[in-house]
Amino acid sequence: MKKSIIKKLFIKLSKVLGYEIIDQSDFSSPTLQKELNEDLSIINKKSIVLPLGEVKITKKVSTVLVIFRTNTDVEIWDQNKKRLFEEPKIEYSIRALKSLIRSINFSKTKYSNIKFKIIIVDDKSKEENLNKIKKLIDGSGLDISITPLNHDKYKNTIKQQKNNQTFSNLASLLQSFELGKKHCEDLVFFVEDDYLHFEPMMEEMIASYERIASQVNKDIFMCPTDYPYLYMNNEKTNILIGNKRHWRTINQTLCTFMTTKSLLDKYWNNFYNTCLDRNDPFEKHLNEIYSKEFCISPLKSLSLHLTNVNSSYGLSPFIDYKKLWDENE
Repeated sequence: MKKSIIKKLFIKLSKVLGYEIIDQSDFSSPTLQKELNEDLSIINKKSIVLPLGEVKITKKVSTVLVIFRTNTDVEIWDQNKKRLFEEPKIEYSIRALKSLIRSINFSKTKYSNIKFKIIIVDDKSKEENLNKIKKLIDGSGLDISITPLNHDKYKNTIKQQKNNQTFSNLASLLQSFELGKKHCEDLVFFVEDDYLHFEPMMEEMIASYERIASQVNKDIFMCPTDYPYLYMNNEKTNILIGNKRHWRTINQTLCTFMTTKSLLDKYWNNFYNTCLDRNDPFEKHLNEIYSKEFCISPLKSLSLHLTNVNSSYGLSPFIDYKKLWDENE
């Protein structure tokens, strides 16, 4: 009886002081009132990963702006190859948006105080394709709007290109960056319409951002995809612990990544110059940023880039591609 009273007082005192107790005898945390195989972290407050302990959250997330770029007609930009499953492009756009909506709604069940907004930058989709997108939006329960790509706005900004596809891709990217700069308050996630996302993607991105950015005490870039090209050279990397998986430092991304308002403003010239002409590599000016800032990607992947099977920028290893594809039908 006396031991029980002392234990209860100790638990209360620990809570008041902001400490968590681990009781390994019954595999629980009395202060959190959870078993140790549950999620022990508290968003915007603390990240707890056994056996590494607690990280106090200093980089808190309040809003996430998602900029989703769509072109529902071009099969693969600047290529004649077919994507995995060889379906019409609209099928990839719809499944990509559906998987994104599912992931955001999943994260909202855990992070109800975080506000999400999606802006779709659409590049001249046919009416029948737009109707399919609008139908998906109407049933999403999310704040989603569609903004048409303004080609004329960028005719005197972007250098003349060999074909209209390249110009449209650059213009779509620039309009997306400008919308991010204008409307982002906290985190901004630039997403292309040929990525399928696992349901926990957004939850893991947000929680791992808070943990890792708080540890390194600076804003960071995050890529949700574990690309094949990351394993085709002998570059060194650092392995970090995120919310529920490992992350690695990288020095290259494509144009699907998450960052912060402050880094978007700080490196605006890099973002802007990425869109003025087709560079080699395309993301040359973005990659320059990663020599100065942290950029990380997950192990294993949170999102799947649906290109063809031979692309070094495509299918992530150790993923059940067919299962993920079917889940977002």
